[in-house]
Amino acid sequence: MSTNQETLLVTGASGHLGSIAIDWLLANYEGPIIATTRDPEKLSALSARGVIVRKADFDQPETLSEAFDGAQRLLLISTDAIAVPGQRVKQHKDALSAAVQAGVKHIVYTSIPNSEPGSACLIAPDHYATEELIKNSGLSYTILRNNLYSENLIPTLQQAVASGILGTATGEGATAYVTRHDCAWSAAAALASTTTDNQIVDVTGPEAITGSELAQIASEISGKSIQFVPLETAKLVEIFESIGLPSGLAQAYASFDTASARGEYAQTSTTVQQLTGKSPITLKQFLTDNKSAFTGAE
Repeated sequence: MSTNQETLLVTGASGHLGSIAIDWLLANYEGPIIATTRDPEKLSALSARGVIVRKADFDQPETLSEAFDGAQRLLLISTDAIAVPGQRVKQHKDALSAAVQAGVKHIVYTSIPNSEPGSACLIAPDHYATEELIKNSGLSYTILRNNLYSENLIPTLQQAVASGILGTATGEGATAYVTRHDCAWSAAAALASTTTDNQIVDVTGPEAITGSELAQIASEISGKSIQFVPLETAKLVEIFESIGLPSGLAQAYASFDTASARGEYAQTSTTVQQLTGKSPITLKQFLTDNKSAFTGAE
């Protein structure tokens, strides 16, 4: 149990990552915890557990300084505003300005691997711009470059089990998939630590998996033969658009595969172990534990 008594704050606390981070803090941290969200009613249960719940709307920057008041360390979970170019960077910039004004000393931020210019991922520039804003904010920082979530494979594998075909644009590239829980626990642990060192680290699973290896793992777990079929990125965009995604979002989501094909997500790290004291879960174990989610079988 941490003995650090600084006040910690988690943004986006009603979201998937934020809620898991809050649960970790409640189990492992003794100091004050602030949770912010656009809709505080969603977090009423946390108030009963001693968490300070505040309204913070990143599209209403005037609400942020008061929401962040009193926090010494802040977990800035990147927003999902990718449909409108520039919106996410503005949200993050306003949040950083408010954090500085509120007296925050250390920022923990959730980014992606290889966010530097040249990435094939179309949302990487948002993260790189935010990282640069953080570096120039005057605050100390921990930037966590989270690899692709294992959870996001579930819809893809549902279709693969049904059709017998796993079609992706990842080519021969490998991805060090990591669970959302491991990312959230790592972020919470970084937030609860006493370090003020500036760090940029990758948060990954223990091994990098190719598309053909993923098809083999899914075949073993589901008991059905699944063949890996490499696609061109343009074809993947067409598929995404055919299921109703707007063109811009379809291109953005497909670009993760392109980046994977180029090896941008293949690097593994020991960050989860170092921050949480626990080994990250393997992709095979995660899929085994969640077999019913993509096979429909209990």
